[in-house]
Amino acid sequence: MSAATPDRLGLISLGSVVAAGLALVLFVLPAEYDMDLTGAGELMGIKGMAGYSVAALSKQPTTYHKDSVTFPLAPFESVEYKYALAQGQSMVFTWQAVSASNDPQAELIFDMHSEEKGTDPEDSVTFDMGRAGSAHGSFVAPFDGIHGWYWENRTGQDIVVELVTTGFYSTATTYGPNGAFSKSFSEVAEQ
Repeated sequence: MSAATPDRLGLISLGSVVAAGLALVLFVLPAEYDMDLTGAGELMGIKGMAGYSVAALSKQPTTYHKDSVTFPLAPFESVEYKYALAQGQSMVFTWQAVSASNDPQAELIFDMHSEEKGTDPEDSVTFDMGRAGSAHGSFVAPFDGIHGWYWENRTGQDIVVELVTTGFYSTATTYGPNGAFSKSFSEVAEQ
C-alpha cells in the first residue's frame, strides 16, 4: 500500500468537497428547500418533498362530518375510498379488517395516499402502506386533493373493512370494480 502524499490527500479532499456539493445541489436543495437549480429534482420526483407543512391550529369555515362505511372484500378483491380535503383540513380515522370467521389475524394490504388536485393520479403521495388488520390516527391534508385508502384482500377468506372517520371533508368517493361512486356530506356530525 502506498503512503498518502500531500498531493494525494489534497485530491481526495477536493473530490469529497465536489461530491458533497453535487449531493447538495442535486438532492438536498430540491427535496428539502424546493430549490431545483438543475431540474434533476423534478425528474427524480424529489422536488419539494419536505415542502408540506401545516399549522398546529387550523380553524375551518364549515363544521366537521362523520362517516362510517363498510366494504365487503372477497378473496383477491380490492377497494379504494378517498375524501376531498383542502390543504390544512384534517380527519381522524380508525379502520379494521373483520373476517367472516372472526379471525383476529385477518389482514389486508393497504396504502394510505393522496392525489393533489390538478395532477396526474400516478403522481400520488403515499403516507403509510403495508399489511395490517387495523389502523387508527389522524391526517392533515398537505395539499388540496383526494386523500384515503386502498385495501386489498389477499387471503382466502371474505373480509369486511370497517372505516369510521370524522373530519372536514366535503365528499367521499368509492373506487371499485363497478366504477367510481361519490357521496356528499351535508349534515353536521354529532358532537
